[in-house]
Amino acid sequence: MNKILVVDDDVTFCLMLETFLNKQGYKVEQSFSYGDAVKKIKSFKPEIVLTDLRLPDSSGIEILKTMKLESPQVPVILMTGYADIRTAVQATKLGAFDYVAKPVNPDEILSTIKRALSHTDEKTVERKRTGKKSDFFVEGVSTSARKINEYVSLVAPTNMSVLIMGESGTGKEFIARKIHSESLRADKAFIAIDCGALPRELAGSELFGHLKGSYTGAFNDKAGQFEAANGGTIFLDEIGNLSYEIQIQLLRAIQERKIRRIGSTGEITVDVRIITATNEDLRQAVAKGDFREDLYHRINEFAIQVAPLKQRPDDLMLFAKHFLEQANVELNRNVENIDNDVHEIFNHYSWPGNFRELRNIIKRAVLLTKGNTIFKETLPEELISEAQNYNPSVISNAITYENNLQPAIEQNQPVLLKDAAQRGERELIIATLEKVRFNKSKAAKILNVDRKTLYNKMKQYNIPLQ
Repeated sequence: MNKILVVDDDVTFCLMLETFLNKQGYKVEQSFSYGDAVKKIKSFKPEIVLTDLRLPDSSGIEILKTMKLESPQVPVILMTGYADIRTAVQATKLGAFDYVAKPVNPDEILSTIKRALSHTDEKTVERKRTGKKSDFFVEGVSTSARKINEYVSLVAPTNMSVLIMGESGTGKEFIARKIHSESLRADKAFIAIDCGALPRELAGSELFGHLKGSYTGAFNDKAGQFEAANGGTIFLDEIGNLSYEIQIQLLRAIQERKIRRIGSTGEITVDVRIITATNEDLRQAVAKGDFREDLYHRINEFAIQVAPLKQRPDDLMLFAKHFLEQANVELNRNVENIDNDVHEIFNHYSWPGNFRELRNIIKRAVLLTKGNTIFKETLPEELISEAQNYNPSVISNAITYENNLQPAIEQNQPVLLKDAAQRGERELIIATLEKVRFNKSKAAKILNVDRKTLYNKMKQYNIPLQ
């Protein structure tokens, strides 16, 4: 018997809806306020939530955000008057399954509930079949996440080349896969290649193929990944690691939609969409002559900047819950909760490894957890240590600094340390150094200066080298 939580301050309406749904074979609980609903979500563990958009102590949007944190797989259906339909439509972009207009039509609400349950069951079957989350995509609720989702929905149906920029571990490949899954090429191949892992002497063969005998070790003809991805999408991660020679061949493949296997004089026509990613500043690589400027402009028809996890506090526990579900499936466990102390530690940690680090820490914690709740004893010592040394003013200064950087990054404008001089250069340097635990290389990278400049600035402002 599927469990449904109905949240509405109209007692008569709730009773009517409960009676109707009980007759349809559902188990129903009622809540008349946001506060009570939060308690019921934890104790009742609903499989669907029906909530009014307007509540006396909050809103249906807050119910949606709570569900995204507590149980992101549970569908939320909004019930709203005609005047609030525009808000309800916006809520679907935040992850609501659907909305129904009041006065509620019984057949309509029943149909929507069945669709939501069917949608959830399909994902469950797929997870059990594959042992992983399949293409389940956690969209996030932060401003940064919503902007990324908006960009993905805009660019996915086109054939534009996309450059995804961001720190290591921020989910750039995940975004590339979502672009592909929402494109007209979704039924064709998606091939991901880590350019940093390609041996320099074999990169050409891997991408474009070779003929038998074209070089030592080429014992057979081989098709490259461009041929394998024909009609689909190729994702080139850390593209800045490709050699200059391979960049020339790649540029030709993009411009002319033709490739040539190593050792061959014949050309092969390919139709491939290019999505690339980097954690470097390719403009600096262009300026140094390490990356071709014409190739940079070809792959950068549309750019997406992915913010690091430390700039997305609203998404932190949402993704933690998501990784908890993944870990339960992978490790055959049934851990349900994350203790509040762990929440605090997570909120006070800088997450240098971003979402990849969060996923690994959650998986480790699930493995070590003996009950159904993750406690801080299962966390690595460095997380706990950094949380104990947490300094609110330092974090505030660092976040302010990062927020000042973000608009310039999104507009592809260079960010120089000297631009921050009038805003308190010394304080920003100290905040950055403390945030990365005085790792000079990381601090210099964040501040976009070389190590020598950073040391000179530290000396100038009498900042201890430690």
